[in-house]
Amino acid sequence: MTALKKTVIATVAAAAFALASLPAKAADIVDTAVSAGSFKTLVTAVQAAGLVDTLKGEGPFTVFAPTDEAFAKLPAGTVEDLLKPENKEKLVAILTYHVVPGKVMAADIAGKEMEVASVQGDTIDVNATSGVMVDGATVTQADIEADNGVIHVIDTVIMPAM
Repeated sequence: MTALKKTVIATVAAAAFALASLPAKAADIVDTAVSAGSFKTLVTAVQAAGLVDTLKGEGPFTVFAPTDEAFAKLPAGTVEDLLKPENKEKLVAILTYHVVPGKVMAADIAGKEMEVASVQGDTIDVNATSGVMVDGATVTQADIEADNGVIHVIDTVIMPAM
C-alpha cells in the first residue's frame, strides 16, 4: 500500500471518528415534546393555537408542559371545546401561560419561592422549597433540555386568570 493511500485512509478514518463523537443536535421544544410521546394533547393544542413556529423559534423558552394525563384531569369536553377555532384566543392564552421567557433550570430556582412572568402576561407562582410546584401543579420531571430551551413536565394544566 502506498504512503498516500495510507494517509488518505487514516484521514478518512479520523474524520469519521471525529464526526461520530460529536453530540447529536438537540431538538427544539416542539420536536422534543413530540418525541417524548406523552404530550400528544399538548402538541395538538399548540398546533391548533398556531404556536408551533413560535416554539420552534430561537427562544430560549422554559415550558411547563402538562402531560396527556394532566389534560385528562380537566372536566369532560374542555379540551375539545378549547380546540375549536372560535376558542383559539383562549387556547393561546392558556398555552402561553405555560411558557416563561428564558431558560430556567431546576438548579436556578432550588430552595426559592417566587412569581415569574409568563409569556401570556400573568405571573406564575413557583415554589421550589420542597420539590417544585407551579401554580399548584407538581413538576414531575425537570430539565428536559431542547436546543431552544427547557421543558419541565407538570401533572396538572395551569390556568391564567380569565
